[in-house]
Amino acid sequence: MLTPEQYLERERAAQDVRSEYYNGRMYAMSGGTYPHAIVVGNLARELGIALKKSSCVVTTSDMRVRVSKTSLYTYPDIVVVCDPPQYGDGRHDTILNPALIVEVLSPSTEAYDRGFKFAQYRALESLQEYALVSQSEPRVEVFRRQSSGDWLLSESAGMESVCRFDSVSCRCAERHLRQSYVWERCRRARKTFPGGLIPRIEAWWGRRPRLPGAFSPARVMAGLEARCRSGDLPHDWLR
Repeated sequence: MLTPEQYLERERAAQDVRSEYYNGRMYAMSGGTYPHAIVVGNLARELGIALKKSSCVVTTSDMRVRVSKTSLYTYPDIVVVCDPPQYGDGRHDTILNPALIVEVLSPSTEAYDRGFKFAQYRALESLQEYALVSQSEPRVEVFRRQSSGDWLLSESAGMESVCRFDSVSCRCAERHLRQSYVWERCRRARKTFPGGLIPRIEAWWGRRPRLPGAFSPARVMAGLEARCRSGDLPHDWLR
């Protein structure tokens, strides 16, 4: 069993692995994926641009957060601090007063982010909003603290939707959070499927080896390219 002080000493000395801490134990964090990194980077950029004239500061997962009442130390994907930052000790690497915390969901951590971690975050008196962002589909869930102490869910879904972060008076278009990811998936599709995607479509329609002109492989590919350019690529069509 480690004390928080022992955890911080080890964590600050670590070079390659970051770990969370809870109830005397350290838990190594797994590495992120490319789609996860794209969504985190896009949202951090959008928040930073929107808040550049405010007192709020946007940080990413390099900043550690301590939940004092539960002795949890963790690294959220995005943290926004609007009041003067409060630190855990003389080192400026552990924040105590986030206003907004964002976690981008991964299959391996979604249950943890939704359940245990959210329960711990609710103990932060400064926290006004907690956002869960899907990396596999255009969906953002924002939980807002009410004056009664309850938490109210607001959800935005679809490429044309806009997610609101009322705690920092900011709105972000869903399309902007996914843009680079959508283009990367289009690039992969063009590289991978020219000889594989069309036969699948033909088999689906049961009209191999030739399709009518109204539904030709060339037209299918042109349609997919147009959807890529518009940002309206279905989130699961490459699966």
